[in-house]
Amino acid sequence: MELTIDMPLIRHCDVSECIYNRQSACHAKAITIGDAATPACDTFLSASGHVKNATIQAGVGACKVSGCNYNADFECSAQSISVGHSGGNSLCMTYMPRR
Repeated sequence: MELTIDMPLIRHCDVSECIYNRQSACHAKAITIGDAATPACDTFLSASGHVKNATIQAGVGACKVSGCNYNADFECSAQSISVGHSGGNSLCMTYMPRR
């Protein structure tokens, strides 16, 4: 049985110190974004090495930022996202507050 999950892809990641980042691309199977208020990449893991398997292109598995315009029942509805640095944190740069 094959499981097909449609998730927004991580288009670009500037967080080079993350173990899942190779050449500005995220190679985790899926990431989780945020807590109730901050769109941080909860999957960020700092390490001296990086994953060897660069064939996986990560998607957003869950979003816990209820105040984001793209949050639809705790899943990301953006077409794709970017992750970058802001204030010393790795954040979803696609985050857009609800109006």
